[in-house]
Amino acid sequence: MDFLMIPFIFVGIIILISSFFTVKQQSAAIIERFGKFQSIRHSGLQMKIPLIDRVAGRLSLKIQQLDVIVETKTLDDVFVRLKVSVQFVVIKNKVYDAFYKLDYPHDQITSYVFDVVRAEVPKMKLDDVFVKKDDIAIAVKTELNDAMLDYGFDIIKTLVTDIDPDAQVKAAMNRINASEREKIAAQYEGDAARILIVEKAKAEAESKRLQGQGIADQRREIARGLEESVEVLNRVGINSQEASALIVVTQHYDTLQSLGEETNSNLILLPNSPQAGSQMLNDMVASFTASNQIGEAMKEAKNRKNPNDKQ
Repeated sequence: MDFLMIPFIFVGIIILISSFFTVKQQSAAIIERFGKFQSIRHSGLQMKIPLIDRVAGRLSLKIQQLDVIVETKTLDDVFVRLKVSVQFVVIKNKVYDAFYKLDYPHDQITSYVFDVVRAEVPKMKLDDVFVKKDDIAIAVKTELNDAMLDYGFDIIKTLVTDIDPDAQVKAAMNRINASEREKIAAQYEGDAARILIVEKAKAEAESKRLQGQGIADQRREIARGLEESVEVLNRVGINSQEASALIVVTQHYDTLQSLGEETNSNLILLPNSPQAGSQMLNDMVASFTASNQIGEAMKEAKNRKNPNDKQ
């Protein structure tokens, strides 16, 4: 008798155990009794009537994401693929609607995304699609909220996460961008070259000015030195003409000496014998004397021509 009861006891234990079930955190379980909705159970240890009640399904109450790729055409006839990410969640107090009103909620959301994107993008040019992608996302979210709220789904956010034009269009856009950047680079290089030319011209002008000033200062000092030399020679009885000739001859020999010190200088033939120097000195004295006589004669002739000038 005891052995006959063992199977019944075993079956009873199994039935008792099967009457308990658990529901995970952030999820809900739908209980049906003979195929009819009975209740919704949330997280924790739950109990149902064995052989009568059953867990018909479970729904996650976490935020879910669905990525939808849509291919469409823009206003300027460019085919583009958009990746739209839809973040949605089952409303906790509308689990019944989410479970029974829609068999395939992902397909329903995908259909709405396709409908909105293909209605909005053909109104925009390709450049505007990149700029106004947030407007597209807002339009998708608005449409989905209005449609999916009755089915127990709340649309948290929609994002246009990728915009992928045709490969040839992308290559053309890259070429345009590269050309534009090369144009800007050429403009900067031109401006830099122009600045260098201007600054170089300014530097050369300043250099010429300073060089001229230096030459003027040099000549002024030379003249002052010559004046002092003539005064010194006058004190020892040498007149101005002889002193000038002597200074020129002295400079001549100084030049010969400097040429001799330069090892890489070109060959220049100058009179360098003592007779040549003496002759040069005599010629200079004679020329200075002659020039003075000519000057005096011109003054006398002018005075005779205009006697009133003396009065």
